[in-house]
Amino acid sequence: MKLNELKDKVGARKARTRVGRGIGSGKGKTGGRGVKGQKSRSGVAIKGFEGGQMPLHRRLPKHGFTNIFRKHYQAVNVGRLQIAIDSGRLDAAKEITEQILKESGVVTRLRDGVRLLASGELKSKITIVVAGASKGAIAAVEKAGGKVTIRVLAKTQDEDAPAKKAKGKKAKPAKAEAQETAAEKTSDTSTDADKT
Repeated sequence: MKLNELKDKVGARKARTRVGRGIGSGKGKTGGRGVKGQKSRSGVAIKGFEGGQMPLHRRLPKHGFTNIFRKHYQAVNVGRLQIAIDSGRLDAAKEITEQILKESGVVTRLRDGVRLLASGELKSKITIVVAGASKGAIAAVEKAGGKVTIRVLAKTQDEDAPAKKAKGKKAKPAKAEAQETAAEKTSDTSTDADKT
């Protein structure tokens, strides 16, 4: 066999259907799209439209909600840390932070922080600072003689609300306070006179 004799097996490559090439081809006139109408045209997207009837996605009840304050953590297993230490990407003698994890390629992005999980085996003694860690992960690190520090996350909008509300209250001017005090003294004097 020669290079110029190489070819695919019969049936391996199927020729595309050339539509609109006469009624004798079997795909002429309407080109396999049926008859006339909206759907026979190009660029038509009727998503969920049921001819005016209430569509299915509106007939079904709504359920659940999306928590806009949800935190998205990047999960890292202790076994992955050990692999990075063995390969020389992480230095077990230094404190491991989330930024170091990203720079070493252990995680690709930080999101709202790194959460340490317990899958795998950790042999090296490490000190790591993360946004969160499971009980099993903390136990695994401490078993190897290391330490896990959970960094304090930034306050949420709800936690800041009381402080902002208190801050938003304007302090009364000194003149107004003096007037109120004088009014209170006057009322006290009038009550004493009534008693006598």
